[in-house]
Amino acid sequence: MSKIDELIQEYCPEGVEFKELGAVCEVANNKRKPVKSSLRTSGDIPYYGANNIQDYVDGYTHDGEYVLIAEDGSASLQNYSIQFVTGKFWANNHVHVVRGINEIENRFLFHFLSGMNFATYLTGGTRAKLNKAKLVEIKIPVPPLEVQKEIVKILDMFTQLEAEQIGR
Repeated sequence: MSKIDELIQEYCPEGVEFKELGAVCEVANNKRKPVKSSLRTSGDIPYYGANNIQDYVDGYTHDGEYVLIAEDGSASLQNYSIQFVTGKFWANNHVHVVRGINEIENRFLFHFLSGMNFATYLTGGTRAKLNKAKLVEIKIPVPPLEVQKEIVKILDMFTQLEAEQIGR
């Protein structure tokens, strides 16, 4: 059982409803725009692909708080590429751009997806792909927003402590 599952069970012993990602999140893929490295104009806006920042460019495709999920090209299928971004950024076509609406906090979504096994949602052979049709079917737990915020505080603190330990 993952840490987030343990926390949900602790805070919501009666259980929580699970909903499809497509019902509780906006998938903002329509603004994604790939640009060959030779055609990019250098700048200070992060240019994201499946595995984090690929470059810094002039201009942006999105502005706000989002969770980026590798569509294809994740460096690891066991530790699938999930990124949390805020502010202006450019997303290429190898990453899904998602954010919670109404019932889901973005940081909660990020933590849940970071601990998830994506294997059953991936298609393709040698290059696994998470297409949008499969993405929106992913079941997300939906505890009350106050519980999500408390879980996020705990997991963010845990993540920070881990990073400090690794940095030593």
